[in-house]
Amino acid sequence: MEKDTTADEKAKLADLQKKLAVYQQSIKKNKIPIIIILEGWGASGKGNVISGIIKELDPRGFKVYTTGESNEEEKKFPLLRRFWTKIPLYGNISIFDRSWYRDVSISAVEDGLSENEVNHRLRDISVMEKMLTDDGYLIIKIFLNITRKEQKKRFSELEKNKSTEWRVTSNDWRHNRMFDAYKSAFQSMIKNTNTQNAPWLVIDANNSRSTVYKALSELCKILKNKLDEIQCDEDIHVENKTSEFSVRTGADIKKNPIFSLGEVDLSPTMENKLYKEKLKKLQRRLFELHNEIYLHRRPLIIVFEGWDAAGKGGAIKRLVGGLDPRGYEVIPISAPNEEERNKHYLWRFWTRLPKTGHIAIFDRSWYGRVMVERLEGFCTENDWMRAYNEINEFEKELHDWGAVIIKFWVQIDKDTQLERFNERQNTPEKQWKITDEDWRNRAKWDAYEQAVDEMLQKTSTRHAPWHIIVSQDKKVGRIQTLDLLIDAIQKKLAE
Repeated sequence: MEKDTTADEKAKLADLQKKLAVYQQSIKKNKIPIIIILEGWGASGKGNVISGIIKELDPRGFKVYTTGESNEEEKKFPLLRRFWTKIPLYGNISIFDRSWYRDVSISAVEDGLSENEVNHRLRDISVMEKMLTDDGYLIIKIFLNITRKEQKKRFSELEKNKSTEWRVTSNDWRHNRMFDAYKSAFQSMIKNTNTQNAPWLVIDANNSRSTVYKALSELCKILKNKLDEIQCDEDIHVENKTSEFSVRTGADIKKNPIFSLGEVDLSPTMENKLYKEKLKKLQRRLFELHNEIYLHRRPLIIVFEGWDAAGKGGAIKRLVGGLDPRGYEVIPISAPNEEERNKHYLWRFWTRLPKTGHIAIFDRSWYGRVMVERLEGFCTENDWMRAYNEINEFEKELHDWGAVIIKFWVQIDKDTQLERFNERQNTPEKQWKITDEDWRNRAKWDAYEQAVDEMLQKTSTRHAPWHIIVSQDKKVGRIQTLDLLIDAIQKKLAE
């Protein structure tokens, strides 16, 4: 048995805990979001380390999450969604007792994942961590390492005490018997995700008396270094660094050829009688496909972007006319609220994803990052330039999950927009549709058109293509939308 902690060791530990409390206030002041990950063997002391970390912290500024196997609800979403929903506000701390790494270590052994699947998950994790650290998040990853003999000894001691015997399960003993298999999985996990922007800290935890002190000592050093950097640079966004898993580039994602908006032919029109006939037929077919989507558990994500008064709302109204109202949600996206402004910009979209078999229709979307936020100065140039790759990664992960992703840009010309603005302003029941912001955006038409062209060229991918909807004649745009949507669903179901 190890000796009790000495008074001197207790004093040193208390000093570190007080330092952490001081650092927490500086973290809050500088709006640095912190993610602390505790991984390691069963009985390696993760709980003790977490207790040591939070002992003197203000409980209003941190949350602790324990990660187990995904529940039935979580399994209806992409693997990483349950962690994206738990990222902290700027200036706050999230502490994970096991994390997204559970799905590439323990699950890799227990579920018999293929090497390709493990590598795919490892890469998605590194991409997520890169997105977060590029946005200013500090990710501290700690792995507590013990030997098989030490683990067996701790399990036995826990079982001898009636108050702690419940903590040791048959799975724990199985893990000890399969120690080498789990060790191999842990080693692969650390090797492949030990990146410059989010490195691993492996702590020898065989001496339980000193483990908490070691962990807190390293944690204090990391936080001090981060705060010292802030003193030298008021910009809290960290420099872009290259991870072992580099973010996909245009060469990696095969893109569809997209021409500029100025080349779009806006002349097509449609007679009202033909429009009504086609609309009825297409809505009936969409209703049938909605049932198939549900049966096949395929999520469908539809994105609408376009000029103000281009007809997005009308197109969405006709689209949902062919859907079962129990299986879809229309999600209007406006300026982010206070909580959304204080987290990574993709957080509010991860939290709004549809479940398997359901449909999410976004009336404006994450593309605001490279349009309105870019042009109105709501983010830095580095932020919106980085967003093209981040969005491609986000959509690729949704595609790999099994989602059908279809994106519409609703196009009209400048004169038509002016006509519709004036009509709205002069029609009492439509005046709510026109705002001062619409007029301000119109004054920047040319700048927005340039930004949209760049967006279409850099984010129209094979798995998430852009489609330009001609809405000079709204009837044409609505039929075109339904045609393209039905075609995309049919192709996905035929795979």
